[in-house]
Amino acid sequence: MTDRYRSIVDVYVLLRRHDGMVLLLERAGTGYADGQLCPPSGHLEEGESVIDAAIREAREETGVIIEPADLSFSHVVHHRNPQGQGRVGFFFATTRWQGEPANMEPHKCAGVLWADPARPPANTVPYTAAALASISQAAPFSLDGW
Repeated sequence: MTDRYRSIVDVYVLLRRHDGMVLLLERAGTGYADGQLCPPSGHLEEGESVIDAAIREAREETGVIIEPADLSFSHVVHHRNPQGQGRVGFFFATTRWQGEPANMEPHKCAGVLWADPARPPANTVPYTAAALASISQAAPFSLDGW
């Protein structure tokens, strides 16, 4: 029997202000996409739902508390990097959270900024920028790198 395909699962949280801007974090010191921007995000951990992971990552990276009912599904992207490795990214959005978003991981993040998701800064992680473009067009699913 051939092995079944396995993929890394990423979860993203779009903290969306009432003016439509979303919070982006500048990666630093991680060895992956340092100097580039992406929303609060991370990998799904064993035994964790994508909702639980989204809430955990937002809390760890920005200090905000999000109730599960306040997250809405925005998008899923099936991405393949230039080396041919695939991953699946789930994007959730919210306009409700407790606390003021801040850089809670200065050893992995150089700063935070609010940006227009329809026109993210040029230094946004390409995989994330592609997903934000699809989200801005209300597309629930996209392929990137296939």
